[in-house]
Amino acid sequence: MAGIYIHVPFCHSKCAYCDFYSRVGAAVAADSYISALALEFNNRIYELDAHHVSTIYIGGGTPSILSAEQFLRLIAVFKDFSPEEFTIEVNPEDIESKRLETWLKSGVNRVSMGVQSLVDSELKAVGRRHSAQQAINSLKRIREAGFNNISCDLIYGLPGQTMESWQYSVDTLIALKPEHLSAYSLTIEPHTALGVKMQRGDFSETDDDTIASFYDYLCKAASRAGYEHYEISNFALPGLYSRHNSAYWNSTPYLGLGPGAHSLGADGIRRYVEPDIRRYISNPALCLKTDHETETEKINDIIFTALRTAKGLDLSLIPPEFLNEFNKNATQFEDNGIICRNGMRIYIPEERWLTSDAIIRDLLID
Repeated sequence: MAGIYIHVPFCHSKCAYCDFYSRVGAAVAADSYISALALEFNNRIYELDAHHVSTIYIGGGTPSILSAEQFLRLIAVFKDFSPEEFTIEVNPEDIESKRLETWLKSGVNRVSMGVQSLVDSELKAVGRRHSAQQAINSLKRIREAGFNNISCDLIYGLPGQTMESWQYSVDTLIALKPEHLSAYSLTIEPHTALGVKMQRGDFSETDDDTIASFYDYLCKAASRAGYEHYEISNFALPGLYSRHNSAYWNSTPYLGLGPGAHSLGADGIRRYVEPDIRRYISNPALCLKTDHETETEKINDIIFTALRTAKGLDLSLIPPEFLNEFNKNATQFEDNGIICRNGMRIYIPEERWLTSDAIIRDLLID
């Protein structure tokens, strides 16, 4: 089993918090990009070593910025695959009949929409182009077009966000019953527009206690509505976990294509594509780099990703020469009830997930 991730590095505009690699506009560069991506794919498919491709995920950037014609050119590159889960990331302002029809007929069976908030002032504060009502209408249109697996993203800690406004966004979205929810705490990177504002003193991050309250409300509201909390930031109705993202967390091989994409080959080697669209279009091979990990770093990758999930870490994945050290690190947390053990699995209880990064750091192998 393997996955393919396709990065579409184009956006209508740059959101104030965004740290992903993208460039504004797509009309001219997208056609050249798709040609380069086809070349990269043909040169790198060997990395999956004939594994069955079970998921394809088109992310970005903003994949829905592509016209129906450009999208058809893009997926023609992958015409030999019939993935069980085929996801496209979209923004509400791009939802219109021709695109929806094209995606559905092309085999896309999962749509992930960036909602972020259902309060207009919060959307405006971070440079989102859509309104709250437009997001609601777009979700309904996606459903009416025939998609029965829809994921929506929210962000907490936005400028001006209050507990009341957060509860409104969560409750309103849950009432629309998307099959999947992802929610992320706002992270401020120095070179983003929000990062610059914070450096000038025009904006300050939401305090930890408020963030914890936002997260607690989300978890309880999602649980009441029947969602399963299967990863720190992800909730799904039963049986509708993101199969593609879950593969990242259990070390399934995946091929990442396009500038800014990362991969894990069937050979266990991590690779990445330098985020340089001009160089990539000229020759994608020039942008491909290898992440030279030590064996310790590879094990720590497994530990870090697995402990972010409800299933936790399968200790059989830790080689014997590392297991003793891991168990030694884990003992103090077990004794204090901070982590739990169930047979050959170690997991962090849901009530401690918001601070799990700090816990995991102390469990990593030196």
